[in-house]
Amino acid sequence: MIKIGNAPCSWGVEFADDPRNPAWRKVLQENADAGYTGIELGPVGFMPEDPAVLGDALEEFGQELVGGVVFRPFHDPAAWDDVMDGSVRTCAALKAHGAQHLVLIDSISERRAPTAGRVAEAEQMDAAEWAAYRDRIATIARMGAEEYGLTVGIHAHAAGFMDFEPELERLLDEVDESILKICFDTGHHSYAGFDPVAFMKRHMPRISYMHFKDIDPKVKADVIAKRTGFYDACGQGIFCNLGDGDVDFPAVRQVLLDHGFDGWCTVEQDCDPAGDTSPVDDAKLNRTYLQSIGF
Repeated sequence: MIKIGNAPCSWGVEFADDPRNPAWRKVLQENADAGYTGIELGPVGFMPEDPAVLGDALEEFGQELVGGVVFRPFHDPAAWDDVMDGSVRTCAALKAHGAQHLVLIDSISERRAPTAGRVAEAEQMDAAEWAAYRDRIATIARMGAEEYGLTVGIHAHAAGFMDFEPELERLLDEVDESILKICFDTGHHSYAGFDPVAFMKRHMPRISYMHFKDIDPKVKADVIAKRTGFYDACGQGIFCNLGDGDVDFPAVRQVLLDHGFDGWCTVEQDCDPAGDTSPVDDAKLNRTYLQSIGF
């Protein structure tokens, strides 16, 4: 059975300490109000790390914790302590609440931000830098899978060093499938300039978890042409409501059904926490849209 959840990033929560963040209980309440029964953890520290406190609130709002994201600079060897801190705390939180999915995302790099969506122009790591980068990802994946019993998925993300399809496929070739699956984000794949449905058809056996995100093609063309930064692109609405962009969600649904996908698909509509949007209204519209096409 395919289940539909949502995530705090749909309320603009990207960093736990951002003073613009909404209250964590408000996010749980509005997620429930919008018709979702599952939610991601968000950046560790946004929701309480005391399992009793968060557990009571999840029960209160009828929510299941689906998974959590480690959005840290895997590309930066000097940031390893930060990566490990976020990873260990996220793993502990997920295990405490019976969540399954640990998602690894290489955060935005200044070296990559100007070429988001421009695969031919993007700077590439040399062989030694790539090998160390790959091994850092594999180390966290092995920890999540073997020490915490989680399903770990790599998530490509605009403006990091795991952005474009060739990089993602190279990593998948070099890290054992037993410890690293794919959390596939439809919107980031489109942002990077590739076809999400075609990728799914090739790699569906390794996709363990889905992030549903749509891309406004007009905004995408504009921000790529102007080399707009990722967060500014979010503020311009590059991640539009599901069904309003260039991702073919009926086709996504069919691929999932054809492969007997069983589990959670999580809506993620990154937005500016101080922007002129209503996250709860967008969450409701996204839920209604998904129901309209059979989810």
